[in-house]
Amino acid sequence: MCKHQGGLFIKDIEDFDGRCTKHNWKLDVSSMKYINPPGSFCQDELVVEMDEGNGLLLLELNPPNPWDSEPRSPEDLAYGEVQVTYLTHACMDLKLGDKRMVFDPWLTGPAFARGWWLLHEPPSDWLERLCRADLIYISHMHSDHLSYPTLKKLAGRRPDIPIYVGNTERPVFWNLNQSGVQLTNIKVVPFGIWQQVDKNLRFMILMDGVHPEMDTCIIVEYKGHKILNTVDCTRPNGGRLPGKVALMMSDFAGGASGFPMTFSGGKFTEEWKAQFIKTERRKLLNYKARLVKDLQPRIYCPFAGYFVESHPSDKYIKETNIKNDPNELNNLIKKNSDVVTWTPRPGATLDLGRMLKDPTDSKGIIEPPEGTKIYKDSWDFGPYLKILNASIEDEIFRHSSWIKEYYTWAGFKDYNLVVRMIETDEDFSPFPGGYDYLVDFLDLSFPKERPSREHPYEEIRSRVDVIRHVVKNGLLWDDLYIGFQTRLQRDPDIYHHLFWNHFQIKLPLTPPNWKTFLVHCE
Repeated sequence: MCKHQGGLFIKDIEDFDGRCTKHNWKLDVSSMKYINPPGSFCQDELVVEMDEGNGLLLLELNPPNPWDSEPRSPEDLAYGEVQVTYLTHACMDLKLGDKRMVFDPWLTGPAFARGWWLLHEPPSDWLERLCRADLIYISHMHSDHLSYPTLKKLAGRRPDIPIYVGNTERPVFWNLNQSGVQLTNIKVVPFGIWQQVDKNLRFMILMDGVHPEMDTCIIVEYKGHKILNTVDCTRPNGGRLPGKVALMMSDFAGGASGFPMTFSGGKFTEEWKAQFIKTERRKLLNYKARLVKDLQPRIYCPFAGYFVESHPSDKYIKETNIKNDPNELNNLIKKNSDVVTWTPRPGATLDLGRMLKDPTDSKGIIEPPEGTKIYKDSWDFGPYLKILNASIEDEIFRHSSWIKEYYTWAGFKDYNLVVRMIETDEDFSPFPGGYDYLVDFLDLSFPKERPSREHPYEEIRSRVDVIRHVVKNGLLWDDLYIGFQTRLQRDPDIYHHLFWNHFQIKLPLTPPNWKTFLVHCE
């Protein structure tokens, strides 16, 4: 199975290596390294052992499951003792005895600069709910999970609220000082170790097998009953997860990437994109259904996919970036297993004790009152676009030497790739007076024309407000790429993992020193 996103390998007749059925990644099986994309992570090697007859056995290492340490038998739950309330997107409010825990609060403002907006209208008391929480879990640094606009409102009332994150290579709150949000009680915990909250409640954070440097998931256990939240993990805990949990929740929707809607040229016709999206959605649906069937939770809830590209400038993305329907997934699950499913609506509450005792209990899931607004029909774009637009006229960009300063700070070089960066307006036409420049990452030079040597080439058009905001603040390029704020062409059509991984995950933790830069410009 491909480590990237779980595709199977098929043998390539031409060279006896493997190609992944999902994104056609090509693996050199002698070194377990990918040939395309170049510079990607390594595929896990198999461990060779001999059997008693001196034959070869192939074994994958399976370390013990960390959640099996200090096992607890499930106790009876009183009605109302454990309640799970859906707020919006990936945000759940859990009542666990006399404690309250919240997952991933994104409840106001956009995510990924200005590309994602909430699909659902959160309950009107969402801020009070956050303030009442005893602890908050934030799975990773993507802004649909770590929402600074949301946390700013919370910090205004409870700056010392305990927030738990995994000990990822890039800290979840790497940008806290820059954000201006005053949170004072962030707890970074190791992976795979129970964190005891009280005598009945504990939780364990686990890393993702594909993106261990940033993605995490969580197991919450109350009186022996486990709640598994795999969030956005591609291969949560390397694919090893507890079976028969009381409640499982995971992402389901797809569409959380700039690929392929933001690409053009070559094979990227509208027909090809539509077919690719349709196929990928179906694969994701089948994968999630199979995972649920394998793990056999008592109850399954699809979440973390309720976003919409609602800004008028992103109309094309909204219309083409079709996402999975949670009811379609739940129907697929019910067809193949006895698992009870729940499609959550904002403010709906699941009573775990009731549902475990009798899934048909009419009081097991309390829907929001009739007339409750479920879907948002307006978004407050203004304040957030104002923040982005402020970067356009920043003094930094009066000096063309900002380009060298920025890419030197970014620190990506010694890689044979030439990129053309073009600042654009809303419609991705060149921005009047904007920058249009080349970066040769082999020697980190900025030539006037493409070099004569053989080289792969990418053209990246970026909306000027977002690219300048990202550059000025030293932010990750996810705001550009996952936020649909770019249009891309590449020749040849190769994914450059090292390049994108660097700008999406590995940029320096502190932003460029623009004050010093401006002093030297005078």
